[in-house]
Amino acid sequence: MAREYDVVILGGGTGGYVAAVRAAQLGLSTAVVEKAKLGGTCLHAGCIPSKALLRSAEVYHTTKKSEEFGVLAKDVSLDFSKVQARKQHIVDQLHKGVQHLMKKGKIDVYEGIGRILGPSIFSPLPGTISVEYSNGQENDMVIPKHLIIATGSRPRTLPGLNVDGEFVITSDEALRLESLPNSLVIVGGGVIGIEWASMMADFDVSVTVLEYADRILPTEDPDVSREMQRLLKKKGVKVVTGAKVLSETLQVSEGTVTIKAEHKGEAKAFSADKILVSVGRAANTEGIGIENTDVVLDHGFIVTNKFYQTKDSHIYAIGDVIGGMQLAHVAAHEGIIAVEKIAGLNPDPIQYKDVARCIYSNPEAASIGLTEEEAKEQGYDVKVGKFSFKAIGKALVFGESDGFVKIIADKSTDDLLGVHMIGPHVTDLISEAALAKVLDASNWEISHTIHPHPTLSEVLGEAALAVEGHAIHGA
Repeated sequence: MAREYDVVILGGGTGGYVAAVRAAQLGLSTAVVEKAKLGGTCLHAGCIPSKALLRSAEVYHTTKKSEEFGVLAKDVSLDFSKVQARKQHIVDQLHKGVQHLMKKGKIDVYEGIGRILGPSIFSPLPGTISVEYSNGQENDMVIPKHLIIATGSRPRTLPGLNVDGEFVITSDEALRLESLPNSLVIVGGGVIGIEWASMMADFDVSVTVLEYADRILPTEDPDVSREMQRLLKKKGVKVVTGAKVLSETLQVSEGTVTIKAEHKGEAKAFSADKILVSVGRAANTEGIGIENTDVVLDHGFIVTNKFYQTKDSHIYAIGDVIGGMQLAHVAAHEGIIAVEKIAGLNPDPIQYKDVARCIYSNPEAASIGLTEEEAKEQGYDVKVGKFSFKAIGKALVFGESDGFVKIIADKSTDDLLGVHMIGPHVTDLISEAALAKVLDASNWEISHTIHPHPTLSEVLGEAALAVEGHAIHGA
């Protein structure tokens, strides 16, 4: 059977299903082809399940120190099976929500493996999708006027460091653990690695992080990296930077895995129950028929223009498969822009420097715009305001007063160049900074916004005042 649609989306993750909803809103006949489950990596193997586990870890960690709040909770223990059950309940609930959105929008969903065909009897252009089913059902042919590739990404690994799912794992396997290891070595100190380090430490797992760069979170502002490393060490995480992992040294013996890393000119051995490899993500472009199109790849990622059109102008690509920021909220907006371009509207391209980035560790971190180093490298004469949570009443009430907010502004224009946060609930606070960036606000305008007291948001107002040396509660 062959069916024609205005838009077919290959991949039903966050970018894909949001694009489908927007296409339906614009009156375009729409279909989604998804080989696994709607919601994709973010819902089933990324954002949502990992944050559910992080929340359980945070509650467990807080409960163990409840006496600080005057709450006596003796013999606090952890039932990891219930932690996993709660995670799955949240995932299942959201999955039903996405399925409902498809039904509401009258969006057809094909649950099978989609492959792009070249020009054929179905269409003179490449892009027809062959949907292959695992249950023996005859293949479907889905013929789009426009195709959006939203096939996402998967965990990358190091050459020679083979993932066996037992001793060497990625975040995919870690999310499915039935029990916690006693010890864990994490290869990679980027966002995902640090979230897992924080979570496992809060679950009382002994954690070591091996990071190749000279600091963890190497793409974040150095002040945030240093504070994160200090606070992780405070909770018992061992952080080794400048560590080149030697994949060929991997050994498994009597339930323990050992690997060596070159550090300061010496090969040092690190042992644990498991090794978690967290060194970035690779695009899912294999096996989907890219070779049957004129779509161009660069280091495995699909090349597009600012409206996400590929070299085949009727084929678009969005989300992790095109590289870039590889964030769910970015993929969603890329999908909206692609669909609006298809519909003949005039969408504004994304200004990626105005997109917030979040790290859901404990403490959290969040940022938007340029780091202080980047701003100086780009020739800006900067002024910086920094304010600690230790002077914020609500942070003391929460019992979480570590961290700070740092604002970087252009000295000559007062333009906001970057905002960087580490501390309690900063992944929520960063949205004010994101709005300020979109509205091209200055530090003066943030400082003159009256922030309610007592709230954590006061830290942003004080940091904005601190840019001019006018912080009220600063030392």
